[in-house]
Amino acid sequence: MPNADQTHRSERDSMGEMRVPADAYYGASTARAVENFPISDLRFPRQFVAALGLIKWAAAEVNFKLGLLDEKRRGLLQQAAQEVADGALDDQFVVDIFQTGSGTSTNMNANEVIASRANEIAGGKRGGKDPIHPNDHVNMQQSSNDVIPTAIHVAAAVAINESLIPALDHLAAALDAKAKQFDDVIKIGRTHLQDATPIRLGQELSGYAAQARLSAMRAHKAINALRELPLGGTAVGTGINSHPAYAALAIAAIAHKTGIDFVEARNHFEAQAAKDAVVETSGLLKTIAISLSKIANDIRWLASGPRCGLGEISIPATQPGSSIMPGKVNPVMSEMVLQVAAQVIGNDAAIAFAGSGLGSTFELNVMMPVIAYNLLQSIQLLASAARVFADRCVAGLEANAEHTAAMVEQSLAMCTSLAPKIGYDKAGEIAKESFRTGKTVREIAVAKKILPEGELAQTLDPRRMTQPQADMVGSGGG
Repeated sequence: MPNADQTHRSERDSMGEMRVPADAYYGASTARAVENFPISDLRFPRQFVAALGLIKWAAAEVNFKLGLLDEKRRGLLQQAAQEVADGALDDQFVVDIFQTGSGTSTNMNANEVIASRANEIAGGKRGGKDPIHPNDHVNMQQSSNDVIPTAIHVAAAVAINESLIPALDHLAAALDAKAKQFDDVIKIGRTHLQDATPIRLGQELSGYAAQARLSAMRAHKAINALRELPLGGTAVGTGINSHPAYAALAIAAIAHKTGIDFVEARNHFEAQAAKDAVVETSGLLKTIAISLSKIANDIRWLASGPRCGLGEISIPATQPGSSIMPGKVNPVMSEMVLQVAAQVIGNDAAIAFAGSGLGSTFELNVMMPVIAYNLLQSIQLLASAARVFADRCVAGLEANAEHTAAMVEQSLAMCTSLAPKIGYDKAGEIAKESFRTGKTVREIAVAKKILPEGELAQTLDPRRMTQPQADMVGSGGG
């Protein structure tokens, strides 16, 4: 067995010595946090670590421009920070999500990893504090209290821009294509889970496409809510130990690298003491989740059966639906979306709790790690669910047109178009007779000769019922 000197090295933080794995890039503060918080297996996701790397890269750039960091240190620091941003050192971010509420442990994790990697680049040995010190150089002009909320905003905005919005646009396009494909398919509409007047399947699907497009618009609103960054406020928003020009320059560098129009917070005290922008963002994500759940739920019901349910559409058979019933196909993609929606709604509740006065007290929110984790998980889940649902369900939908036409003909709601011609009460009597006898509305209307044959055929034309008709309005005492 290797001895302790081979497997570990000694590192020091403000509280003293700590044993650190010899091959680790992190140092004493990180090791102490790992020891203090053995709570879960949850860690900050890739997008958040990337944002931390970007913030440290931008800080080095600005500190060099302001004459606070020499060129050699700037180069070393930026090379290491870029590796963090690119994901090369993700396995070194080892601190649990359930940690100090400011995220200080994870900010120090980033500082130590970047310093260690920079020192390795400079001298071939990881760890230590020379030539790059984790606090003096990597964390220069920063505090965990402004870095962590900035990383939340940057990570979430980038994830929404690069993943969620394209996925929602993709879903909207898939639904639009199906709406056009099925525009001639007439089916029965439903309100209160009861038969209503006819609707075209394409019209129904166009409503879902509009929901997806509006969801993308809400995602854009979420990015706008996240544009203001707290960077530069340092400990409590006053900007102590920070150059007056630092924040604007660093944020401009972040905006340039991400392509998102980030700006300095108008009020650093609000930006660090409250998490209202993130709560707003989460609320928009919850709305998107609810919208997707409506689409997914309707589609699974329209496909129910296939023989003994509504059976108006057919969904792709993606996998066997039962271990005991051969040939069964379940709406698994809809069920996946509904579960994602449930998770996102739950995440929103956690974020709301964390963003309230229970988490935001005086000059700092102290539930930022759990906010970050839940927010980024919601974005990732919604993006993946929307894209998979579009590709594995929506793209393969088929209409059962003969079945929908037969159901329309059987519907009592066909009487609705008679009401403007013969009056509400007489139309209602025909509906009752149709229900009682099992005959269709058309059969009874023909037998009773309530309208001339040509006019009756036009009045009971299902396609005509799916669009406004001037001649149907205001006549017959409806």
